[in-house]
Amino acid sequence: MLDIKFVRENPEAVKENIRKKFQDAKLPLVDEVLELDTKLRAAKTEANELRANRNALSKQIGVLMGQSKKDPSKREKAEEIKKQVAAQAARLAELEKQEPELEAELTKRMMIIPNIIDPSVPIGPDDSHNVELQRFGEPIVPDYEIPYHAQIMESFDGLDLDAARRVAGNGFYYLKGDIARLHSAVLAYARDFMIDKGFVYHIPPFMIRGNVVSGVMSFAEMDAMMYKIEGEDLYLIGTSEHSMIGSFIDQILDESRLPITYTSYSPCFRKEKGAHGIEERGVYRIHQFEKQEMIVVCRPEESMEWYEKMWRYSVELFRSLEIPVRQLECCSGDLADLKVKSCDIEAWSPRQQKYFEVCSCSNLGDAQARRLKIRVRGADGKLYLAHTLNNTVVAPPRMLIAFLENHLQADGSVTIPETLRPYMGGKELLIPSK
Repeated sequence: MLDIKFVRENPEAVKENIRKKFQDAKLPLVDEVLELDTKLRAAKTEANELRANRNALSKQIGVLMGQSKKDPSKREKAEEIKKQVAAQAARLAELEKQEPELEAELTKRMMIIPNIIDPSVPIGPDDSHNVELQRFGEPIVPDYEIPYHAQIMESFDGLDLDAARRVAGNGFYYLKGDIARLHSAVLAYARDFMIDKGFVYHIPPFMIRGNVVSGVMSFAEMDAMMYKIEGEDLYLIGTSEHSMIGSFIDQILDESRLPITYTSYSPCFRKEKGAHGIEERGVYRIHQFEKQEMIVVCRPEESMEWYEKMWRYSVELFRSLEIPVRQLECCSGDLADLKVKSCDIEAWSPRQQKYFEVCSCSNLGDAQARRLKIRVRGADGKLYLAHTLNNTVVAPPRMLIAFLENHLQADGSVTIPETLRPYMGGKELLIPSK
């Protein structure tokens, strides 16, 4: 959410930003916000004047009533002033009713206006205009066939989608045996990788309240992603970023604590609303998965520096597992409304002979902090809004697709990189059972 003062002083810049995000339907919101802001400020000014006048008249009434014993005419004047106070009270009550209504309407529209994107963001309407920045590792296509990832998992008797459909429906899975162990090993390795980078490990709540949901994401994202607990003000998290950033709601942080660097594990639950063709024989787009996340809360002047560090951590981790990746910068139309800048880290798929998303790194500026009232007290005692960032460390089982495809051998076995072997009981090779 933008600062209303910024919108008031820069309406054309806000409109141009909306155009850059190809959301022209939101352009009228700017004028609506300005009109509501004018009405709200006028109502507050008039109400404050009426309160000040009431206080002055009340003092005057008190003086007159004190003098009325000696001069009866003073009582008559006091009664006349009381009538004025009563008449103004009705108007004040009307204004006090209007203020929260105007504030609610103003906030409702402000929450829909997208954040101002960084000048470096490429302009384009959708993800087809995202820009490849650089590659890390040589993408290899072996001279033998790479089966579909579900087939690879099933060759180790490591995947049961039929049982999952019977229990929960499409978009769910059972992982078993070596594949389940590999899944847990990758998460444990990612946890320790981030701890070694100085991040503090957390396991957060897996449900959050509605005010936290609206603080960390846009309404459109909420509708497309979140599962609500019926009859309660609770939602299942789509990523641990939600509850981790939410932990700072309504807090004033001492500047000496910054930057705050956390890494968190959680299951993630997503409706995947609007996602067409959830693959019945795969685990690429699913309703439930597990993820290791990183989040940073920092000073505004440090957020771009942290953005660079965070996506590079993802690259370093994937390369340590011998998986080729590339950095893809998200264009304006592919940015969620709260984001200032974002990039995807994509892993190489030898089977498809193309890259696919495995990590997403985002700088949200002060958007989440403004919604959640996350403030920082500087050394000078003044308050300012923190900047928040998040990035995927690893998110299996999607990450397992890249791992299995890139480490599959011609005989169907899968090699385990040296960095992961301590988490796999020392195993160097997985042998298929089928």
